[in-house]
Amino acid sequence: MANNFEKALPDQDWDDILGISDEFSDEEKLVQKTAHEYSSKELFPRVKEAFKKEIFDQSILQELGKLGLIAPTIPAKYEGAELNHVCYGLIAYEIEKVDSGYRSAMSVQSSLVIHPIFEFGSDEQRKKYIPELIKGKLIGCFGLTEPDHGSDPSSMQTTATKSDNGWVLNGSKTWITNAPIADVAIVWAKTDDYDIQGFILDKNKHKFRTEKIDGKLSLRASSTGQIHMDETHVDDDCRLPGVSGLKGPFSCLNKARFGISWGTVGAAEFCWHAAREYALDRKQFNKPIASNQLIQKDLVDCQTQVTLAKLGALKLGRELDKRKINPAAISLLKRNNCLMALDIARKSRDILGGNGISEDYHVIRHLLNLETVNTYEGTSNIHSLILGRSQTGIQAFY
Repeated sequence: MANNFEKALPDQDWDDILGISDEFSDEEKLVQKTAHEYSSKELFPRVKEAFKKEIFDQSILQELGKLGLIAPTIPAKYEGAELNHVCYGLIAYEIEKVDSGYRSAMSVQSSLVIHPIFEFGSDEQRKKYIPELIKGKLIGCFGLTEPDHGSDPSSMQTTATKSDNGWVLNGSKTWITNAPIADVAIVWAKTDDYDIQGFILDKNKHKFRTEKIDGKLSLRASSTGQIHMDETHVDDDCRLPGVSGLKGPFSCLNKARFGISWGTVGAAEFCWHAAREYALDRKQFNKPIASNQLIQKDLVDCQTQVTLAKLGALKLGRELDKRKINPAAISLLKRNNCLMALDIARKSRDILGGNGISEDYHVIRHLLNLETVNTYEGTSNIHSLILGRSQTGIQAFY
């Protein structure tokens, strides 16, 4: 009786018990395979040193570009792969299985830089910037958050003052992914009449300064910094003409939040699988700890949460491809899947015991990263208020 657990075999479909992968088209499966092979063979071997030394290898974006994994929903006219939202989600899922910082760099390039140029830019702006950004030959960043204004972008202090031949920008942005290495910055500023406009800042044309934020204990494998504008002059053809107000930045954030809803599932799944493997290998009192009821309960909780979160992300992607979806639905999945992933990372770290804080097992790195992923692009509480307003009609922000 004591050895029965050693003879038993798990069900073959334990990691996809509802057969979610069967819902993917052949094209989606191919995209996932491409992203998985790249992430496991090229990203995973680099991530330990990248996280430890707080460095981001810029060549990664060019490698992603060559594989068509940057901004995959953009039309072929602008060098995009012209894929659906589920493909974009699967790319985020596979990259974040390795590290949230790598997925952040890809998401910013795709959703927060290329997307606003495509949606709100002129055709000249699209032709000039999108092909090079999709190839990863140009690196972009997205300047919205300010030192004193994160969750309340309407109170931003960065200004855009009209001049005879364009605009003059003044202000600072902080916690900006890719800022220290960016060639192009999408910056949002408030005009004299309190309208919010987006501008494309180009390091080859405009005078603005970026600096790296050091000492992060999360997302260390991506480059984070600040943008400083002091009397930065830009021509009017650098303004995004197709949008004004907060609709512009919020549209970009929703695109990125969709990627997060998929990426966090990848991080959670990595932690769950790592905990399961460890529990099967680790023996205490002459038997694997996986034979303990409490360990099995934690593993089942992980299995359940990952399965349901992935189903939700898939449904969200399908709806985005079919229609103009309620943005609150994106908040629902961003909020739920971030909280889910954090819970699983913590359970997994606990199952690993002391080894759970070792870099060799990678779980603590995912846990530290997910603390930031839960915060940026809308905290859990902010998305709660968005969803609360959606179902009651009452604004509770102020």
